[in-house]
Amino acid sequence: MNLEIHPVSDRPDLLAPPVKEAVLRWAAADVGVAEIDPELADTAAFCARYDQPLDESANCVVVAGKRGGQTRMAACVVLATTRADINGLVRKHLDVRKLSFAAMDDAVAQTGMEYGGITPVGLPESWPILIDAAVIATSKVVIGSGVRRSKLIVPGAALADLPGAEVLTGLGR
Repeated sequence: MNLEIHPVSDRPDLLAPPVKEAVLRWAAADVGVAEIDPELADTAAFCARYDQPLDESANCVVVAGKRGGQTRMAACVVLATTRADINGLVRKHLDVRKLSFAAMDDAVAQTGMEYGGITPVGLPESWPILIDAAVIATSKVVIGSGVRRSKLIVPGAALADLPGAEVLTGLGR
């Protein structure tokens, strides 16, 4: 990995406001933050430029499902080598008839984070955070920081301690 990693307490300026609030009270030990080129925030470009293995990077996608006129929002976290099983496992788990990626404007407004930097840390507490078991098994994983100009580096297992976290085997395919 080709990143200069700082303790989050030293560089809270690199976090979106809801992420900063959440990470500073999160019980996870050893959470770091690294500043990156915001033009390289997308996973493939980031991994190529910063020599980061895809299997140690995770993506967080926000989904919206409907049932009975009610919209249910959730986040899915999978390794960058996989895609979230949105129309199978996630749809069934959330018990919704239709499920799709949340509209960009909705995701940004509801999370308080930048599109392309959304992370499971600091999401609304009412949302389920569905995390693939492979992410939890990763010793250190790179995730978003809520902004495009930085990344968080966290122990994969620590993500299971986030409010609303649910670990699912087979979420990433």
